[in-house]
Amino acid sequence: MEIAAMRQEYARHGLAEDELAPDWLTQFEHWLADVVEIGLVEPNAMILATADAEGRPSARTVLLKGVDARGFTFFTNYGSRKASELAVNPYSSLVFPWFPAGRQVVVCGRAERVSRAESEAYFASRPRDAQLGAWASPQSQIVPDRAELDGLLDEATRRFPEAVATPPHWGGLRVVPESVEFWQGRTGRLHDRLRYRRVGDAWLVERLGP
Repeated sequence: MEIAAMRQEYARHGLAEDELAPDWLTQFEHWLADVVEIGLVEPNAMILATADAEGRPSARTVLLKGVDARGFTFFTNYGSRKASELAVNPYSSLVFPWFPAGRQVVVCGRAERVSRAESEAYFASRPRDAQLGAWASPQSQIVPDRAELDGLLDEATRRFPEAVATPPHWGGLRVVPESVEFWQGRTGRLHDRLRYRRVGDAWLVERLGP
């Protein structure tokens, strides 16, 4: 494979300042609707980057489960690596890699826990298998083998023969944005990058070099 020669040229219409929505949320919802319409697989998948107390980074893909003016919400085991790192260093970044559309969205901000009511409401909407899995999985912890996980799942299934309670160690995290960048691919690597950045109670729109 000629890795160095791998290159995707983008030929879509660019992104100009006068085409932006008045706020980052409306712009994000427009772009999300676009990738849903073209049938992009897992359009709500986003890369979450965190760092521990010493600044050592880690990243993984999670699913966006809510977005509003407060920020971007996902759910996890609070004992997981990502949640543990965010508990000591709340600064994080999200990337929505919508490459089939020639677009990315990059979010930087601080993470905070959502209310218990929000976590319980979302948990109740999950499929039963996913609910049981939240009880069974010691997320980010070392397990000896698959049989251990299967045993923990059997235990959770016996514990909750009907409705599954929300685990106390499970819930939502919301990334409250300080900046939201919209990246549109262009030819010759001269991509358009327009960023909404919070300045006090207002939002400033800035163009960044590609």
